[in-house]
Amino acid sequence: MNGPFRVLFLCSGNSCRSQMAEGFLRQMGAGRVEVKSAGIEAHGLDPRAITVMAEVGVDILEQESTRLTNDMLEWADIVVTLCSHADEHCPVLPPRTRKIHWPLADPGKTTGTDEEITAIYRAVRDEIRMLVGKLLRESVSPPV
Repeated sequence: MNGPFRVLFLCSGNSCRSQMAEGFLRQMGAGRVEVKSAGIEAHGLDPRAITVMAEVGVDILEQESTRLTNDMLEWADIVVTLCSHADEHCPVLPPRTRKIHWPLADPGKTTGTDEEITAIYRAVRDEIRMLVGKLLRESVSPPV
């Protein structure tokens, strides 16, 4: 794909994984992409996701938790589902829209000590950063 393209990250509640992905792509895409995230439902931003993203210099505090609309699907060139629930409930996409699925664990469902839970959030965050980098390498031409 040449030039700017539009990516929509889709998750169950648009509170954590899709928010992290939006933050990373916004930072790493540096104007070469347009990015949004949404959920099958909107659960609000996960405070721990905000914290672990800030640890790596990505501020997602101003992003909004939004519910998926048909307009968002029409807008997107690529829809990335980040969990099986979103993948299974994703509406039919326009013919030109590419769909990618990243089956990521939900850190919000983690149990354990505060340190153990935070470690899972960091692991998911780091996996998302790697996947976003791969998406950029595969989908965007280098800047001229």
